[in-house]
Amino acid sequence: MLQQITIQSRTSRPLKPLVEVAIRKQLTSLRHGIARTRQQLAAYEDRFGMSTAEMEQRLQTGELSETLATIDWCMELAALRLLEEQYTALNEARID
Repeated sequence: MLQQITIQSRTSRPLKPLVEVAIRKQLTSLRHGIARTRQQLAAYEDRFGMSTAEMEQRLQTGELSETLATIDWCMELAALRLLEEQYTALNEARID
């Protein structure tokens, strides 16, 4: 799906360079967030001796009980998915 936005301003300063810089900064911030979240997931994987995918599958089948730790782990996974989705969407944006 192609989305298009229009930005209007009363300033005489060109907006395109400002928007491009803002997007680059946000992409950098998202990359850092993704890296931190992956580190958190790796810590859970080390702590529990299983991959995040395995934990998720075992929770879904009831093989693994829901605890505060697994809830936190799932929240980190959800955060990673959201950050990656945002990064992909913004990274694919083009300014004409």
